[in-house]
Amino acid sequence: MGLAYRSSLLRRLRAVHSLYADACDTMTLEQVNRVTLPGVLPIAFSLVHQVLIEDATVVFAGGPLPQFDEQWAQRMGLAINDHGKERPVEEMVRQRIGDYGAFREFQGLVFRATETFVDAIDPTSFSDIIVPYPYVASVANTFSARVAGEAGISRSDAVECWIYQHALRHMGEIEHARALVGLAGMTS
Repeated sequence: MGLAYRSSLLRRLRAVHSLYADACDTMTLEQVNRVTLPGVLPIAFSLVHQVLIEDATVVFAGGPLPQFDEQWAQRMGLAINDHGKERPVEEMVRQRIGDYGAFREFQGLVFRATETFVDAIDPTSFSDIIVPYPYVASVANTFSARVAGEAGISRSDAVECWIYQHALRHMGEIEHARALVGLAGMTS
């Protein structure tokens, strides 16, 4: 892995981040917070979950410390001050964003911090193992554990799985959910 891989990864991250910006530009707070059917998570869940997970996990790949704190939760007016990874759907269906502008500001800070970090990664360190095998129970059943090599999760696996592929997965949810609130998808 080298400069070409880092450049490709950075372009892909910028592309997926731009999809989030475009999606948010074309949705209202009412659409983001709408629950279309019982037990179906609102778009707010996917937006909050994605950005909080990105903010919280980039540090484990060697990136910046998380920016999310109680003040940001209050500014954004989150109904649930949590990314929801370990919580049941029945609880997270209540996730709402109160201040869409503050949420967008936080989202932009996280995306810029991630992109700045990836742009500065020493290309020779992408193969460094940051989570060695065998894994603790909380890691063993994750997508990144399935992707990892025999030695464990490398820095490139971490950034690809925890940030890029995770963002793509939730963008797919958002694209589908947009149809449920009367909007078009994002890509073809």
